[in-house]
Amino acid sequence: MNNGAETVRYGVVLVTAGTREEGEAIAQNLVEAKLAACVSLIPINSIYTWQGVLHKEEEWQLLIKTDLAKFEILEAKIRELHSYEVPEIIALPLVAGSEPYLAWISEQVKG
Repeated sequence: MNNGAETVRYGVVLVTAGTREEGEAIAQNLVEAKLAACVSLIPINSIYTWQGVLHKEEEWQLLIKTDLAKFEILEAKIRELHSYEVPEIIALPLVAGSEPYLAWISEQVKG
């Protein structure tokens, strides 16, 4: 396990999508563009306020594993593909991880 500063370059970016199809399309595009090593999709229930109205929605949570050096390009691509006016796009840094897994992420997002 790597606990050094080098690990902070990797992260998980969270994005919610309104449908499974939209989530899968975003995920596939990001992986094919080598902006993400892997994207996991999980069905979730979200409660939030948008434009003064309380919403309760079924959404799909995307867990995007990437090199955070690519965040700006990744964010632009998500905004281009996403149907939401203001999509959730937040990055959580990995503070530790298995060296072989981190090397795999690095290999997948090279370019």
